[in-house]
Amino acid sequence: MQIYRISALSTNYIFLLYDAIQQIAAIVDPGEAKQVLQKVEELGAEVVAIFNTHHHWDHVDGNLEVLARFPNAVVYGGRHDRGRIPGQQVELDAGDRVKFGDREAEVLFLPGHTHGHIAYYFAPVADEGGELFCGDVLFSAGCGRLKEGTPAQMLASLKQIRVLPDRTRVWCAHEYTLSNLEFAMTVDRENSELQARFAEVRSAQNQATIPADLGLEKRINPFLRWDTPELQKAMGRSGDVETFAALRQKKDHF
Repeated sequence: MQIYRISALSTNYIFLLYDAIQQIAAIVDPGEAKQVLQKVEELGAEVVAIFNTHHHWDHVDGNLEVLARFPNAVVYGGRHDRGRIPGQQVELDAGDRVKFGDREAEVLFLPGHTHGHIAYYFAPVADEGGELFCGDVLFSAGCGRLKEGTPAQMLASLKQIRVLPDRTRVWCAHEYTLSNLEFAMTVDRENSELQARFAEVRSAQNQATIPADLGLEKRINPFLRWDTPELQKAMGRSGDVETFAALRQKKDHF
């Protein structure tokens, strides 16, 4: 399975999954259709699936245009997003599995950013790591805002991601890495790996930073380090939910 990262809107990424043997494609979160359909045409592929992570317009607005071009494509989304994702045909919940070509993804239910947010996790094959399409739950060095959920819900969702293997590529849907690192440095400034990553991204002259490496994220992302003494001290909290909530609130006003 090949994965193409396609820039869209101002900060979004759309991901195109491509099976070269069967010449089929699937699209993750088409916030708009033009760019991704151009890539599909270039590949000579047929779109067989749209995998939506949640209902926000910048993740679903291209659905119907893609369907107009590929009417047999199946539109997937979370069960709790029923009626909010254009063209949705299949409702998914935690533990469901979806197939693309010879690969299969497990559905993770990850509320917090929205009530119905899901993610798609393709487990490792052969000597390759896994692939996580997590929408707006986890970003490199950050996490999504709590648009509809609670800190406790988001924390539980991030715990599900944190237990995935280190050798997982994180295909998050926005390029927010530099600003997230700038914030992370204010709460975890003694973290040497964070310092190195910040310097690397800052000097990269706006190059794409996605996919992120989950193993590294576990060590530098403050929103995956809520239970470390360093972060709890920085937030003046001792409990996991309290520390996470304080982090998210501080980031909201950064």
